[in-house]
Amino acid sequence: MASHIVGYPRMGPKRELKFALESFWDKKSSAEDLQKVAAGLRSSIWKQMADAGIKYIPSNTFSYYDQVLDTTAMLGAVPPRYGWNGGEIGFDTYFSMARGNASVPAMEMTKWFDTNYHFIVPELGPDVRFSYASHKAVDEYKEAKALGVNTVPVLVGPVSYLLLSKPAKGVEKTFSLLSLLPKILPIYKEVISELKAAGASWIQFDEPTLVLDLDSHQLQAFTAAYADLESTLSGLNVLIETYFADLTSGAYKTVIELKGVTAYGLDLVRGTKTIDLIKTNFPKGKFLFAGVVDGRNIWANDLASSLGTLQALEAIVGKDNLVVSTSCSLLHTAVDLVNETKLDDEIKSWLAFAAQKVVEVNALAKALAGQKDEAFFTSNATAQASRKSSPRVTNEAVQKAAAALKGSDHRRATNVSARLDAQQKKLNLPVLPTTTIGSFPQTLELRRVRREFKANKISEDDYVKAIKEEIKKVVDLQEELDIDVLVHGEPERNDMVEYFGEQLSGFAFTVNGWVQSYGSRCVKPPIIYGDVSRPKPMTVFWSSTAQSMTSRPMKGMLTGPVTILNWSFVRNDQPRFETCYQIALAIKDEVEDLEKAGINVIQIDEAALREGLPLRKSEHAFYLKWAVHSFRITNCGVKDTTQIHTHMCYSNFNDIIHSIIDMDADVITIENSRSDEKLLSVFREGVKYGAGIGPGVYDIHSPRIPSTEEIADRINKMLAVLETNILWVNPDCGLKTRKYAEVKPALNNMVAAAKLLRAQLASAK
Repeated sequence: MASHIVGYPRMGPKRELKFALESFWDKKSSAEDLQKVAAGLRSSIWKQMADAGIKYIPSNTFSYYDQVLDTTAMLGAVPPRYGWNGGEIGFDTYFSMARGNASVPAMEMTKWFDTNYHFIVPELGPDVRFSYASHKAVDEYKEAKALGVNTVPVLVGPVSYLLLSKPAKGVEKTFSLLSLLPKILPIYKEVISELKAAGASWIQFDEPTLVLDLDSHQLQAFTAAYADLESTLSGLNVLIETYFADLTSGAYKTVIELKGVTAYGLDLVRGTKTIDLIKTNFPKGKFLFAGVVDGRNIWANDLASSLGTLQALEAIVGKDNLVVSTSCSLLHTAVDLVNETKLDDEIKSWLAFAAQKVVEVNALAKALAGQKDEAFFTSNATAQASRKSSPRVTNEAVQKAAAALKGSDHRRATNVSARLDAQQKKLNLPVLPTTTIGSFPQTLELRRVRREFKANKISEDDYVKAIKEEIKKVVDLQEELDIDVLVHGEPERNDMVEYFGEQLSGFAFTVNGWVQSYGSRCVKPPIIYGDVSRPKPMTVFWSSTAQSMTSRPMKGMLTGPVTILNWSFVRNDQPRFETCYQIALAIKDEVEDLEKAGINVIQIDEAALREGLPLRKSEHAFYLKWAVHSFRITNCGVKDTTQIHTHMCYSNFNDIIHSIIDMDADVITIENSRSDEKLLSVFREGVKYGAGIGPGVYDIHSPRIPSTEEIADRINKMLAVLETNILWVNPDCGLKTRKYAEVKPALNNMVAAAKLLRAQLASAK
């Protein structure tokens, strides 16, 4: 019985790629140094899978930024502003598309389906001249082969690539991206031909858009694409891989009828209904790559249950045609549990990171082939039983409080316009008030202080003194820049979710459980294993300290319940909404304590609310109902004069704008600049928004410093569709990933632009 891995984490067990990328970007190391680190990581990944007994090992899933950008490079679809003149695309062009450079902005970045991973959105139009401009897929296949590993090269499928793209600036929004299929397929044919010539026997096309709500025209594009590729694919075994949800009956029918396709990879963790489609109709002689090991969470697989599922599938598709696989790429989980030295043995026994999931896949394949490792299965069953019965998982008081939430929608008593009037009387802010999103640059010195405090190398007094000094520096800088509503810069926090999880019950933490978010940016999601509560205040001391340093309003900074949920590894033994309500009650306690401490502006970030939206429209309403309700629970008890902010970043918000309005926040700051001001279109189309709103005026994920004139131009575009009295001026997101040398001039220009517009508005009266 064969085994397969859809994809594997790229960063390395100790984030080796992250540090190599940042060293290269800072010009402290060469391209050759970066490539050497990358080659070492690829080699160890391939060897690890081969040693574990995996038959179908992927290649070309490694990336210096993301796999969609790699495909853009492969197709030579470089926007003209980057000045690429043909030939093999190098790091300069590649990273300029991802991060921008001194003269031009980066391409749009958005979330990869409903994950916390991001991708660079291709910008396409009728005039794009596609060409084979990156041989990465072939080079990595040859690299693995030279090491003695015959891999399955993985390509983002041609139809998904186009469906994930957007019309370039200046191209009509109605332009059919699928009309470009005949232009990109010749490049795919070149890549396929080179892979065949290099000795590949299998090829994997990732077509994850097949799980979306597709119309007949879009489904027909898959049929047309693979019919066109059929003759080129002749002689290869072809795997179509889908993940993250069920296939609709129409999509399933389309997939199993594709020309030239040998095998179908299906997510049977988040796509359990797909099993019914398989039972009804599975093409004879084809392979099923059954994704029964969860690629998106860190819980150990219930091996006995998965084996039962596989045995039922084996009876349908045939013993020789069933391959055990992960549900999706393991990119979305942490790398190796072996590196976790501080997790207690009980919780550790409940978990499986990427390396352990590889072992689980192979153990299931061997069991299915009659070579069951009884000791391994027994140990797994013991851990499953331990988790179900452990007293640390359940807190009756928390469950009772969450159950009592039913029957109320937890809205504030006064409407938003009346609250804004009351808040303005108290805060006395100017027109177009300026603020930032929360974090300020995390310097090496600051990271050292936090690291040494955690390691007990400095005292708590020394730690508090150092953090207070950092807060004072940030407060003084904001006053010098003349920002209106200040933040304390979050120097005590390494991560906006981890910080809160460390102070809430029901959470566990890893030392090296890093997961890539985008580029070199990694996050370390907490593990929610049990019922959640807040034992004591979490942020009141630092927010009060910061407020005592200034007469200007100081924002209390919290992470919202939906974002904590969506950016954690969440328990899978109860519905997600129940866990979210528990977190909401904990944040509610914190909000009310901040208000009592004299904090008049409180920001409850819901950066990931859109990210958790189910991929199927039929499931949207239920998710949005409990997600928005959870946010309202956090602040339903505050006074009218307490201003509640929230922040959202890097997603397409237009389709959920009415739910955003229903959150009933006083002010929302929201990503806008990197997505070509897509957000503003919803207001041009007539949606009325009465609360305060701050569409981001510049992209913080690029080192580029925007001019005063550029920011003023963005503000003017906002004023064309939004009322002057509700518009705020702020960056797209927090500033922790930037350097002070970039932050100071950018914020100075932002404030100058706001003042310029204020003066123009005053003179126009």
